[in-house]
Amino acid sequence: MRFGVSLPNFGSGVDAAAVAEWARAAEAAGWDGLFLWDHLFAFAEGPVETVDPWIALTAAAYATTTIRLGTLVTPLPRRRPVVVARQTASLDRLSGGRLVLGVGSGAFPFEWDYLGEETDPRVRGEMLDEHLGLLDRLWTGEQVRHEGAHYRVAGPDWGGLCWPPPVQQPRIPVWVGGTWPTARRPFERAARWDGVVPMRTDGQWTVEDTAGVAARMRSLRDEPFDLVVPVQSRADDSARRELQDAHADAGATWWVEPVHPWRADLPSHVPWAQAARARIDAGP
Repeated sequence: MRFGVSLPNFGSGVDAAAVAEWARAAEAAGWDGLFLWDHLFAFAEGPVETVDPWIALTAAAYATTTIRLGTLVTPLPRRRPVVVARQTASLDRLSGGRLVLGVGSGAFPFEWDYLGEETDPRVRGEMLDEHLGLLDRLWTGEQVRHEGAHYRVAGPDWGGLCWPPPVQQPRIPVWVGGTWPTARRPFERAARWDGVVPMRTDGQWTVEDTAGVAARMRSLRDEPFDLVVPVQSRADDSARRELQDAHADAGATWWVEPVHPWRADLPSHVPWAQAARARIDAGP
């Protein structure tokens, strides 16, 4: 099992330089991945620093050499497929093939309804599926013609060609987010790609949750597959290794530690960007 940290792209002191420092520290501390949330606004009223995740991950790519980088997760239905193809291929090439793209259909009215974006979750799911299929084709570096229900890359005797392609082939790994155990379609969608990023909205993630998702995914596909579990642990917990082993035995391939401002075990007297270092520096 590999280990990563996921952090919000907002908070006191958060900018591209801070994310680059997080990534450098995470690589030095032995983490295998650093993943940013992808939100337009902070989860708080008033002015709160927020950084574009793709610009921040570009800075992180320059600051590191081995750690995997990506978003957990990007709501693809509010992004244009060709733009995403360009951004991700460019970042994958810059990082030497270290990018992971986490995706979802999105939530929160302040990033959808209030901005004139699609409000129907079912339609957003359809957009996500079409977007992923088109993105996969754009990543090939071959000419693409597409006329779908939500997206178009086509003209009279014309198709789009996104060159150069990503370093990673056949594609940049795609991990699909979904709420466990209530959601069904996100896990069916994830089975068509490279990994699943489950989460609970009603409590902490458990070993039983990991085992349940692993069984669900085995029922949907036979090929090797990433199961990315969001488990929070204290750096000073002597039983942490046992818990990590239990999740690995249950089927997890990645343990991604959520490091966010609402954790009670991080220092509260310094800006959030500094406080996050306490858990990052402690390592997995």
